[in-house]
Amino acid sequence: MPARRTSVPEARRRVSALLSEWGADQQVRDDVELVVSELFTNALRHTDSEKVGCELALFGAHIRIEITDQGGPENSAPHVQPGSVDKECGRGLFLVGALSDSWGSRPADSGPGRVVWADLPYTGTATH
Repeated sequence: MPARRTSVPEARRRVSALLSEWGADQQVRDDVELVVSELFTNALRHTDSEKVGCELALFGAHIRIEITDQGGPENSAPHVQPGSVDKECGRGLFLVGALSDSWGSRPADSGPGRVVWADLPYTGTATH
């Protein structure tokens, strides 16, 4: 998707539609939408990306979210800022950590970018 603020609600809409197709519970949809919003927004704010990728996959009782950027001047691994829970800005990764069973980042498969991923518990009626 284009690396623009207007892409964040579009990413949430697409994720919500896919999770509905998969039969995900409402709480799962809400949590995944929030994590996608936070990670996508971080890719916009902290990289020089022209495009940001968003992928979802089911692995047993977990859903994997991967947000891929095109890198930036620092291209460093994201980390939770100390005291971020009390700040207006900077709470995103704290929330990602609170909602996820695990999360992290790795270099993108191609180019200078980075993939930030999160694994969230999955409950629903569908099995993929």
